[in-house]
Amino acid sequence: MKISGKFSVVIKSIESYVESVDGIKFARKSIDKAFLGELSATSKGEMLNALSPKAGSGGYVAIELVTGELNGKKGSFALQHFGTMSSENLNLILEVIPDSGTNELKNLKGKMSLNTENDQHNYTFEYQL
Repeated sequence: MKISGKFSVVIKSIESYVESVDGIKFARKSIDKAFLGELSATSKGEMLNALSPKAGSGGYVAIELVTGELNGKKGSFALQHFGTMSSENLNLILEVIPDSGTNELKNLKGKMSLNTENDQHNYTFEYQL
């Protein structure tokens, strides 16, 4: 299955264990999302990111716990992020963590892509149940 929809996100800085060094900015952040559409859910998660001294380059990892309904099926699942960016390239991978689905989403597998257009956040989710 492949679905698309919109989401809102609030990201806040939280205390980090690692301090920024030599122009590399390190940060830890909380993530709160609300997904709309065939994925009607909320999520909470945490992100670690590092920005290099060169403007526009950096990377992040995150894990969020998504809870709600996917095409009418209720449950939760964990979603893992891996992203890197430079002035030449953007690489973003979001995958359902294996065997993390609960209740009616127990055997969920999938990948998600995100984009922003006119200040609106959008997702596309390709999944199998």
